[in-house]
Amino acid sequence: MHAPRTTHMLAVKRIFRYLQGTIDHGLWLQTSTRPMCILAYSDADWAGCPDSSHSTTGFAVFLGPNLVSWKSKKQLTISKSSTEAEYRVIAYTVQDTLHIRTVLFELGFPVRVPVQLFCDNIFASYLTANPVQHAQSKHIQIDYHFVQERVAHGELVVKYVPTHLQVADIFTKSLSSQQFHFLKDNPRVVSPAQLEGV
Repeated sequence: MHAPRTTHMLAVKRIFRYLQGTIDHGLWLQTSTRPMCILAYSDADWAGCPDSSHSTTGFAVFLGPNLVSWKSKKQLTISKSSTEAEYRVIAYTVQDTLHIRTVLFELGFPVRVPVQLFCDNIFASYLTANPVQHAQSKHIQIDYHFVQERVAHGELVVKYVPTHLQVADIFTKSLSSQQFHFLKDNPRVVSPAQLEGV
C-alpha cells in the first residue's frame, strides 16, 4: 500500500491481535452420514478498495459440514457493477468446486449431487438460471457462459442467501465483532479447549 492511513494501521493491529489469540485454533473436521455434497458461498465487496476501486472477492467451499477450500483476493480488473463483481467470484468458485469434484472422483469418491453455490446478489443468481444474455452482463460473457454450462449440465445450482448468513463475508468485509464470531463458528474454527469432551 503506497499511502497507509491510521485506519489501515488499526486494522492491521486488530488482525495481529486475532492471530495471536488464535494461534492454537484449527479447523474441526467431522464425519457425516449424509451423502457427500459440496456447498459453496461466494461474495464480493464491490469497489471496496478506497485507493483503486477494485473489488475484493472471496469464497468458502464445504465438503459436507467441513470447510475444505477458501480464498480472498482483490480482483485484477475493476468491476462496473456489483453484479459483475459477484458473477466473477461465482465463476472463480465454480472453478474451485470443479477441481474438488475432479479430485474426489479420481480418488473414487464421486459426488453425485450438484454443487450448491450460495450468493447474496439476487441479480447474479438470476443470471445463472436465465440463459438469456442481458445487455448489462455482456462484458462478463466468458464467465457467464462458463457458469451457464455447469448449470445446464446439472453440475451446479446457484441459490440466494441473505447477506447476514453469507459465510464468505468473513473473507471480504470488515465485520462487527458479533457478526465475525457468528460467521467464524460456521466453518468450525475452534480451539483445542473447545474440542475437549467431543
